[in-house]
Amino acid sequence: MKKLKIASYQVGLVFKAKELQGVLPCGTHYIWGDKQVEVHNKKGAFKSAVLDKELLLENEELAAMVERIQVGDGELQLLFEDGIFLQVLPVGKYAFWKESVKRTFLKVNLEDLYVDTSINRAVLETPQIKPYIRKLAVPQQRKGLLFVEGKFVELLEAGSYYYWQSSKQLELKTIDYRIQQMEISGQELLSKDKATLRVSFFIQYEVVDLIKAVTVSKDYEKQLYLTVQLVLRSFIGALSLDELLGRKDTAGQELLETLAAKSTPFGVRILDAGIRDVILTGEMKNIMHQVLEAEKQAEANSIMRREETAATRSMLNTAKMMENNSILWKLKEMEYIERIADKIGTISLSGNSSMITQLKEIFVK
Repeated sequence: MKKLKIASYQVGLVFKAKELQGVLPCGTHYIWGDKQVEVHNKKGAFKSAVLDKELLLENEELAAMVERIQVGDGELQLLFEDGIFLQVLPVGKYAFWKESVKRTFLKVNLEDLYVDTSINRAVLETPQIKPYIRKLAVPQQRKGLLFVEGKFVELLEAGSYYYWQSSKQLELKTIDYRIQQMEISGQELLSKDKATLRVSFFIQYEVVDLIKAVTVSKDYEKQLYLTVQLVLRSFIGALSLDELLGRKDTAGQELLETLAAKSTPFGVRILDAGIRDVILTGEMKNIMHQVLEAEKQAEANSIMRREETAATRSMLNTAKMMENNSILWKLKEMEYIERIADKIGTISLSGNSSMITQLKEIFVK
């Protein structure tokens, strides 16, 4: 005989030859013979080391003391005790002792894809649930487009989103919806007069239709880049080098209408455009330097000739006035004498005649 005490939170199962003989509630019990007693804590799951639990639960008294849960294919059960998440129950059969602890089970159909919003985000980040969750994040200043099995489903704002792991294929594409700039630099182009030049061109744009931007083309940015390249090439090919240089500052505005029409199918709106630089290649640069030098030299020669002509005309007018006016002639003569006198360091005079007479002989015929 064996004496056995069962606590209030325990249940005893009596076995003989691996057959369930009875269930012992709390209290003191005496066991006779070669019987085996398995003591269970009623606060946890029900399982036995002696016999399969499904066979044991055929006992009506024992079956009334446990709660049975079955999780099918493509399902999960989330177990909460007193409102606190405890564990994930994957596919299988489970049994829990009925106890004062309040247990709740949340059934999840993985094919539903969307996670119940009643589940706290902190629970979704626990190691037990993470293997069953797909987390998608949309960064700040971007919007996300969710595709399920290749079909657009939902437009997502910045933030984190949780989905159940399932056989369905998920894809998230994000797009920056702020104003952006694209630069096409170092493009070697031919002008109408066959001048080879290198152009840097920029555009400012924004994505106004996110669905079009993602669904119409595989990569809207590459498509937009190619479109701008072709429009720029066509524009420059229709102008001579001199015409291009003359319209460099207004070329962007001229191209805006064409670019806007061609970029609309991609869900993009062009806000501004312009030529940043026009760089001539080595040979063309030398030719332009020579042309510029020749133009400047010709301009300088023209200015010098104009100045010489004006000076000659002035001298002629002065001569005509002096010819008809003896006083003016005398004044001009005195002006030249003054200039000559400025160049003379010393004047030597002899004493044979008066000083005035000698000065007159020097400067006057």
